[in-house]
Amino acid sequence: MQAVAVTPGKPNSVHLADLPKPRLDDIPGGRGVLVRVLKIGVDATDREINEAKYGASPPGFDFLVIGHESFGVVEAVGPNVTQFKPGDYVAATVRRPGGSIYDHIGTYDMTSDEVYFERGINLLHGFLTEYFVDDVDYIVHVPGGLKHLHVLAEPMSCASKAVQQAYEVQRRLHVWRPKLAFVMGAGQIGILCSLALRLRGFEVYTLARSEPPSLKAELVNALGAHYTSTRQTSARDLVKKVGKPDLIIDATGSSAVAFDSMQLLGHNGVLVWTSVTGGRQHVEVPSDKVNLDWVLGNKLLLGSVSANHEHFEMGIRDLALAEVTYPGVIQRILTTPIDGLDNYANMMSALTSDEPPLKVFVDVAKG
Repeated sequence: MQAVAVTPGKPNSVHLADLPKPRLDDIPGGRGVLVRVLKIGVDATDREINEAKYGASPPGFDFLVIGHESFGVVEAVGPNVTQFKPGDYVAATVRRPGGSIYDHIGTYDMTSDEVYFERGINLLHGFLTEYFVDDVDYIVHVPGGLKHLHVLAEPMSCASKAVQQAYEVQRRLHVWRPKLAFVMGAGQIGILCSLALRLRGFEVYTLARSEPPSLKAELVNALGAHYTSTRQTSARDLVKKVGKPDLIIDATGSSAVAFDSMQLLGHNGVLVWTSVTGGRQHVEVPSDKVNLDWVLGNKLLLGSVSANHEHFEMGIRDLALAEVTYPGVIQRILTTPIDGLDNYANMMSALTSDEPPLKVFVDVAKG
């Protein structure tokens, strides 16, 4: 069975690997779900793993199969699986439990273990292959009516979680009625965060460097948000115009933007960092001013990474509502199909281009 893999620690090592086809009895207790892979999304995470910025092989392997944004069809289920049947469309969550109490209660995305397990990212093979098998607990149903959005289930889960986490922590205020949000970045996560916020009634400003006209600007504006090029209007000038936001979600992958966002947030606000920076950039921060503003303003910073089963279901509900509220908009994120696993070089070339496409995905099989 073919798979696209890297050799962790070795830059630009992406290659085809061979794996045995998984079997249902690889999962104990009759709880296995065998999935035939149809499409796999790839993004900056896969690029950075190939650049050897992070990532580790599973025990017993000298390579790591990449790809964590899955979409496939159930081919077979174990005798104790009643939630799925052959022919169902599904996605799979990414992180797997460790040993902390949070892992044992289903919130494995909140593990307190120093070592974490994520399919296609760290210590577990990913989905960029022909088949995978997993425990039923980590398989998520994708309605047939949403199969045209396929690999967006995973990034949508992260976007929906980011917004949900802001509401969760703001229980501290007893009453929180946010109205204005900034989203930093207009990649797939930025656009999907903008969507999640619009579905919850926010006025949204999505900030990115590129100037319109562009596909990103079209999609943001089609969601009823306001695309803002920082080359035309700086974030600080935007604050002067519309006020300080109640919520900021950073999805840029830039630590400079992430830290700069701390100076834009309104009182009692929340700043959510969703992106991972794999480099070694250093930025200067006016720490005394930030400290003063944040303490006196009761502001809060949180990190949001990965997603559990609940967030996947939340994200799929958001995608379904988006199809009714903004018909045809979200599918336009899916810009760049790659035909087959053996075209992995073209896949990586697209991810590393000077202007990467909005969404690259691999057509593994028809179905």
